[in-house]
Amino acid sequence: MAEEEQEGSLNLNETLGQVAGFLTRRRWWILLPFCSIAVATIAFLFVIPNRYTSSATLLVVQQQVPQRYVVPNSTTDVTSALQAMKQEVLSRTQLLRMINDFGLYPKQRKRSAPEELVALMVSNIDIVPINESPNAINKDFDAFRISFTTENSLLAQQVTNTLTSLFINEYLRTGAEQSVNTTNFLHRQVEEKGKLLEAQEEKLRDFKMQHVGELPEQQPGNLGILTGLQGQLQNTNASLNRAQTQRTLLQAQLEATPRRRTLSETGIAAPLQGNPNSNQILTPIEIAQSDLARLEATRSTLESKGFKAQHPDVLRNKQEIAQAADNLKRLRAAALQSEKAHPPSAPAVAGAPLLFDPSEDPAVAQLKTSIEANRLEIENLAADEKRLKSSIAQYEGRLNATPVREQQQGAIVRDTEVLRMEYAELQKKEQESQLATNLEKQQGGQQFRLIDPPSLPSKPSSPNRPKLSLGGAVFGLGFGLALAFLMEMRDTSFYTEKDLTKHLAPPFVLGIPLLPTPREKRRHNWWNLCQWLAASAMLLVVAAAGFYVYRRG
Repeated sequence: MAEEEQEGSLNLNETLGQVAGFLTRRRWWILLPFCSIAVATIAFLFVIPNRYTSSATLLVVQQQVPQRYVVPNSTTDVTSALQAMKQEVLSRTQLLRMINDFGLYPKQRKRSAPEELVALMVSNIDIVPINESPNAINKDFDAFRISFTTENSLLAQQVTNTLTSLFINEYLRTGAEQSVNTTNFLHRQVEEKGKLLEAQEEKLRDFKMQHVGELPEQQPGNLGILTGLQGQLQNTNASLNRAQTQRTLLQAQLEATPRRRTLSETGIAAPLQGNPNSNQILTPIEIAQSDLARLEATRSTLESKGFKAQHPDVLRNKQEIAQAADNLKRLRAAALQSEKAHPPSAPAVAGAPLLFDPSEDPAVAQLKTSIEANRLEIENLAADEKRLKSSIAQYEGRLNATPVREQQQGAIVRDTEVLRMEYAELQKKEQESQLATNLEKQQGGQQFRLIDPPSLPSKPSSPNRPKLSLGGAVFGLGFGLALAFLMEMRDTSFYTEKDLTKHLAPPFVLGIPLLPTPREKRRHNWWNLCQWLAASAMLLVVAAAGFYVYRRG
């Protein structure tokens, strides 16, 4: 165990000795590239001009009024809006205008095309979202930073300030323009839908006017009118039958008048209505008066029972009373005309038995007058019957057409309701859009707010001289080590007994040390001293240059 440790210690010492010998022999192959590259890198860094970066931070401010009160017109997320604004703000026209206004890139403008200048300025502009949630699905953010880099710090601040203003104004303009366009579009849609609704309502009105009386909502009224007409027809038929029966009786009395004498001036008439076997004789005028009195009594009975004026029975009774009154009026007019045409030759004495010539008998004239009035009544009743039947047929036709009209009207009403709902919904959307537009005009919607104004950089952002100088020194050291290792691999000299033993089989038992003269020793010492001084001077130069770069940044 002790032997293994001793052997390992010998191997380590031997390895360290080999490394030390390698570094000693190839020190200039290492130092010269290291110092040359380091000094050249530092010199090049001082030739490169400083570049200054000015940055500003914009905060995305949400809508000031809650969305449950005012719904915004724009649903585009901030990321998409920022991408769209970048295309607008960083357009070729905008960038060329800023290049000319601020005098950017004076050297490049002499030998570069406008497209190259635009590409150069775009490469110097940096827009970075901040406060972005890494787990967010929509990758939205709350703020973003705008920065611009150029060789003049004040110019960098001015350009950054202009870019910031352009982004803020462009976002406000885009939001307001989008909101106004949305409101105008909805307004046009409301007008078009209103015209369609107006045309549909006009179509519905024309349909109702064209089919008055056949509409579904008029069916109950038609049924009531039809019931009333049927009742009137029944009464008219009854009156017509009664008038025809009265005519038969009057004809029979007229035929029997020459063979008997009358007892009074108005004694020839039909038997008492309702009692055909009675000997009491009534004139047509008395019969009409009796019917009118009966109908008025019926009306009193209906009113006493509490029937209203709109009740069908009350309406029918009123119509019958009007017909009876008209009939009585016609009979009285006919009797008056008959008395004027055939005046009595002598006054009739009630109860006196008189003998009349048939050609001069006033009873005959009275009968003829009654027959004529009866004929007129029959004609009027027949005309009323015909009119009532025509009206009944008309209302029955209306009732039969009602189902068809109901289907037709239902289709038109459904289309009208759909248009009315769409019109109301568009009106609501237009009102909401108008509120959002007003809010955008008052700058109360979502917008960008400058929370960190463009900075005036005091130190250059590039080049990073300490970092680059350190990188040059590391590269020089690596390059020197690579050259030294390459030269060591190409060297065939033997520097240790072990190396010689590896290449020659017989072992060495005797060694002759180097025996320099005093002069050679002095020369060797001076050479070593010069080498150490030169190496130290080179390292001091590199160290001083590095320290100067570090202090100056």
